[in-house]
Amino acid sequence: MVNLLIATTNKHKLKELEIRLKSVKGLKIVGFSELDIEPPIIVEDGTTFRANAVKKALTLSRYFEGFVLADDSGIEVDALCGKPGVRSSRFSRINATDAENNKKLIKLMENVPEKKRTAQFVCVLALARKGELLGTFEGFVKGRIVDKRKGKNGFGYDPLFQPDGCKMTFGEMPPASKNKISHRTEALKKLEASIGKYL
Repeated sequence: MVNLLIATTNKHKLKELEIRLKSVKGLKIVGFSELDIEPPIIVEDGTTFRANAVKKALTLSRYFEGFVLADDSGIEVDALCGKPGVRSSRFSRINATDAENNKKLIKLMENVPEKKRTAQFVCVLALARKGELLGTFEGFVKGRIVDKRKGKNGFGYDPLFQPDGCKMTFGEMPPASKNKISHRTEALKKLEASIGKYL
């Protein structure tokens, strides 16, 4: 059995990743709360999701015996030239709440016509061990930004994002339905297909 540290302090991301990875044989999932050491502070200053995920995974893999899986994810809005992008969690300010970020996005999209409200959620997972990057795995889901928050499920921009082909936002969907089509699930599928060769 090999330990896999999920390198996130976001309890929602941790839960989504744990649900999917617990079925992988040979892995024991570990969160920060189970560690005896304080995780180092990592400045997410990359210009891409991949750069931030890789930096987190490599840094933490030097402190932890076993695999480290780091996630960087967010939403890219076409009408805003890809923003908020890597600044999704701090779109309105550092340590912003989901409500504050949602409010800013709604305001910026006020006069954007229906046909130009397209967006995509992006997730990049980086897997590392002992300071070595083993691989990165990307997932995407395309959709549109609705004009007001809908639903109380999920987190982040979920209440504002309606995936293509769906009548509900991620915020309105039951978690099990969201997890079938989410960007994080797509990235995890690719990870699951590859991780066996490292076990």
